[in-house]
Amino acid sequence: MECTYCGLPVEDHDPLYLSTAPESEPTAQFCNYGCLATYIDEEELTTGTACSWSPE
Repeated sequence: MECTYCGLPVEDHDPLYLSTAPESEPTAQFCNYGCLATYIDEEELTTGTACSWSPE
């Protein structure tokens, strides 16, 4: 499998596999946490999201 971010084979590194449910096939895979973190930043996946919000 190729890394979703950099395209290198994930098996050659310390891979992470992401899926929408515990028993489902991976929807994304990354070489390591560095590729995952960079992918999140570059795709702005956290923009406009919050776990909890309060106006105070």
